[in-house]
Amino acid sequence: MKKNILLLFVLFGFISVAKAQVDGLPGTPDPGKCYVKCITPDEFKTETVKVKVRDEYKVLTVIPAKYKWVTEKVMVKEPSKKFIYHPAVYKTVEVPYVKKEASKKLKVIPAKFGKGSETVEIFPETGKWQYSNLPDCASGNPEDCKTLCYVTTDAQNKVIPTKPLVQDASTEETPVPEVKATYKKLVVDKPAYTEEVEIPAQYATIKKQVLVSPAKVVEKTVPAKYIEVKKQVLTKKGGLTVWEEIDCALVKPTKLNIHWNVNSAKLTPQAKHEIDTKLLSLLKSKPNISVEIASHTDSRGSAAYNQALSQRRADAVKNYLISKGISPSRIVSKGYGESRLLNNCKDGVPCSEAQHRVNRRTEFRIIGQ
Repeated sequence: MKKNILLLFVLFGFISVAKAQVDGLPGTPDPGKCYVKCITPDEFKTETVKVKVRDEYKVLTVIPAKYKWVTEKVMVKEPSKKFIYHPAVYKTVEVPYVKKEASKKLKVIPAKFGKGSETVEIFPETGKWQYSNLPDCASGNPEDCKTLCYVTTDAQNKVIPTKPLVQDASTEETPVPEVKATYKKLVVDKPAYTEEVEIPAQYATIKKQVLVSPAKVVEKTVPAKYIEVKKQVLTKKGGLTVWEEIDCALVKPTKLNIHWNVNSAKLTPQAKHEIDTKLLSLLKSKPNISVEIASHTDSRGSAAYNQALSQRRADAVKNYLISKGISPSRIVSKGYGESRLLNNCKDGVPCSEAQHRVNRRTEFRIIGQ
């Protein structure tokens, strides 16, 4: 937002206190001093809020059933009797047994999520008073040609995507039937007769799988996921009119000794030191003043590219000051590109590197609110 500048230069000691109070000027100005009329800014504090972007859910793991092999002695031929003249007659039969006991198979159905969002106000609605000049004002008194309007700035919101839990994880059970088998067995079909002879039983060893532990599910809970969002909260309402004594030279553009790398808007450690020394200390010692950051380029490159580059460089200085605790409402960043050259090094004019360097500059000046 463009800010109106209202500066008072007290150059003569005969300005009376009574007249100053009538005109809204400082009550006791010092001769030769400069003052700036400021509207005290709103004060904010940064708060951090947690936003849940994913619900808690379960992860299920299936541990299969365990079996072990065992051996078992089984009778494969029953005892009988043998007769010398008429031996016994046998036949073979199939004897069923369970080769693998029944169990169940478990299948995991994963959790399902939907899509949602949560809106967070990251900067509240603010407002302040702003002076402007009436066009075609007939009065010879400049103070009669000013209007004072209360201008508001809309709140800023941020939409945070979320993943609400639609359906939690579960399992699906499928039965696994038992496995059956048979073994052959000789049984007496016709016993011996006449002379009896004892025929002993015959045995064999078989192997089979028995269930040691059934299949089971191990459940693990994955906690909800949160992210932190920073927002600005208004702590003190501004809008009061105050006068700040300033260095008269700072009303005009003051150069910052910043040497930007080619095609770069990144602040070097040396540039940050320059800002800390000349600008940050001023803003902290004069909490009611505002400044304009102006960045310029030389004429090399297209005008559109230079305009965008100069704006990025001005914004880099502004963002650095904000990171040091200066309110954004006190800083105006403006890129002028190649529109305000200090010499004749425009497009098509051959110039030395030193001449081009003169135009690559970043400046600041004090402005009123």
